[in-house]
Amino acid sequence: MALTDTVLRNAKPTDKPVRLTDDGGLYLLLGTSGSKWWRFDYRYDGKRKTLSMGVYPDVSLKDARQRRDDARKLLANGVDPGENRKATKAAKVERSANSFEVLCREWLEQRKDTVEPAQTAKTLARMEKDVFPWIGGKAITEITAPDVLSVMRRMDERGARYTAHRVRSEISRAFRYAIATGRAERDPCPDLKGAIPPAKATHFASITEPSAVGELLRAIDGFRGTFVVKSALLLSPMLFTRPGELRKAEWDSFNLDKAEWRYFINKTKTEHLVPLATQAVTVLQELQALTGTGRYLFPSARGTDRPMSDAAVNAALRRLGYDTKEEITGHGFRAMARTILHEELHVKPEVIEHQLAHTVPDALGTAYNRTKFLKERKAMMQLWADYLDKLKAGAEIIPLHGNAA
Repeated sequence: MALTDTVLRNAKPTDKPVRLTDDGGLYLLLGTSGSKWWRFDYRYDGKRKTLSMGVYPDVSLKDARQRRDDARKLLANGVDPGENRKATKAAKVERSANSFEVLCREWLEQRKDTVEPAQTAKTLARMEKDVFPWIGGKAITEITAPDVLSVMRRMDERGARYTAHRVRSEISRAFRYAIATGRAERDPCPDLKGAIPPAKATHFASITEPSAVGELLRAIDGFRGTFVVKSALLLSPMLFTRPGELRKAEWDSFNLDKAEWRYFINKTKTEHLVPLATQAVTVLQELQALTGTGRYLFPSARGTDRPMSDAAVNAALRRLGYDTKEEITGHGFRAMARTILHEELHVKPEVIEHQLAHTVPDALGTAYNRTKFLKERKAMMQLWADYLDKLKAGAEIIPLHGNAA
C-alpha cells in the first residue's frame, strides 16, 4: 500500500532498520535511532542502485514522490540519476568557484602589491556595498551587460553617478583578469558606453582668493587641536603635496640641513623632490622634537606604527569652521598654490606643474623628472612661503613679477 503522512508520523523505531515502502521504488528507511531517510531503488545498465532522497519530515511525502518522478524521467531518457546528481553538484562547486565575487576578490588580492592599500580597501568596499549583493554569486560567464547596467542604475538613482561609472570600470578590470586567467571569454562592460550619462566633473574645494587665504592661515594659527595635526595644517599650504603623501611622510626621507624632502610617489611611479622653505624647516624642526624618534612625521593617535588618519586634516578644517565640501579640503591646497602662484606671483606654469609632480610631457616629450627646474622651484617655494606669511599678516600684496619665473 502507498504511504500516508499518518503512517510516517506514527512510525516508531525497532531494534532493526525497517523499510516502509511506497510506489515506484520509493521507500522510507526507519533506523533504530528513529532517523527517517527517503530512498529510491532503481536499475541502470543492469545494475541495482540506490539514491538518497532526503530526510523526513524535512522532505515531505509529496516532495519525495516528486524527486522519485524526476529520477524516473531521467531513467526514461537513458540518464543515470545518481551520476546526474554528482555532475550537478560538481557543476555547482565549479560555478561557485568562478562566481564574480570570488574572481573579483582574487583580482584585488593579485594587484594589491601594485596599488595603495587604501585604494584596494575603497574598491572592495564599493564592491561589497553595491555589486556583490546583486551579481556576486553569479558565475562570471553568466553576467551580461544588462546585469552590470542594473548595478549602475541603482547607484545612479541614489545620486552616485560618478561612483556608478567608477564601479563599471572596476567590474571591467575584474572581467579582464578573468579573461587573462581563462575563466571568461569577454567583458560586457564596453557594451554599456553611453548607457548612463557621464558624471559632471567635480573639483576639490579650494580657496584661491588671497584675502580669504590669509583668513584661513590665521585660523590655522589659532588651531587648538593636537600639535601633530596643527603641524600638518601648517605644512599643507606651504608644501601643497597630495594629502596622502604628506600624512604618510617619513623622517628618513627628509634632509633638513639641505632643506629637501625626497620620496616616491605611488600614483605616478616617480621620485619626487620638495624644496623646503625656511618656514617649513622651522615647523619640521619643532615637530621633530616630538615625533622624530619614530617612523612617521604625523603618527596616528592609536599608535606610532601607523600614520595619522586620512581624514585628520579635513576634520581639523571642519573644526576651524570650514566646509570641506564647498570651501577647502586637504587636497584643495594644491589648487590654491597652482592658481595663486601663476595668477598672482606669475611663476611659469611648467615650474608649478613640476612641483605638483604632474606627469605632463614638455615640448621635447620628456615626462616629469625630480630635478628639472630645481633652481626655479627652490626660489618658488621660498617665494610662496614668504607670500603666505604676508597674507597671514594681512599685508597688502603687490605681485612681484619675474620671481621664480
